[in-house]
Amino acid sequence: MISIIIPAHNEKDNLEELLPLLTKKENGNGAFEVVIAQSPKNSDGTEQLAPIPNVRFLQCENQGRAGQMNEAAKWAKGNVLAFLHADVRPPATFLEDIKTTVNKGFDAGFFSYRFDKDNKLLKINASFTSKDGIFTGGGDQCLFIKKEVFKKLGAFDEKQVLMEDFEFFKRMKKNKVPYKIIKNDLVVSARKYEQNSYVRVNLSNLLLVVLFKLGYPPKKLKSLHNRLIRA
Repeated sequence: MISIIIPAHNEKDNLEELLPLLTKKENGNGAFEVVIAQSPKNSDGTEQLAPIPNVRFLQCENQGRAGQMNEAAKWAKGNVLAFLHADVRPPATFLEDIKTTVNKGFDAGFFSYRFDKDNKLLKINASFTSKDGIFTGGGDQCLFIKKEVFKKLGAFDEKQVLMEDFEFFKRMKKNKVPYKIIKNDLVVSARKYEQNSYVRVNLSNLLLVVLFKLGYPPKKLKSLHNRLIRA
């Protein structure tokens, strides 16, 4: 079974659009479940969404993506975990792609992605997600991994309040976990680029990744991110 884990904080509008895409008939190859890992401060009534088959809601004790995803991973029934952001839209063969990759002997994987706006500069950014590089492992690429391997690696580091995905990928590489980047694009929101600017977001991302790799403290990274980027 594949457990799709979605960390959420007031994501009702996104979930109303995303959940039908995940649960529609043609995307249901094999057993799966969707676990909505809600923050303890969630206040938009997400849990009041009309019941959808295979979708469960978890009211988390801990605030923050890493803590929420870890709680959901412990609660999940699947032997494969897929960590998907609420504002990311999967391809039609999302579940089948994961199943095929795991069956070929990979313990983990990611997806390439494209943006929801037709922009030449954003296409350049997206092109890097189909190959290994400095930005590989970001949360928008939807990490999927065997649950036993996730547990063996120690789950997400909850001290990482911004870069939990990159920190976990660093441990994956250190432990030589076999993974594959699936070249079947997710669709990612370009809102951050529209609210800031292409240059500002790219320079900020580069600075944050470099500082992370140099061991900059997690809370200071988060504070710097909040000063540089308008959400």
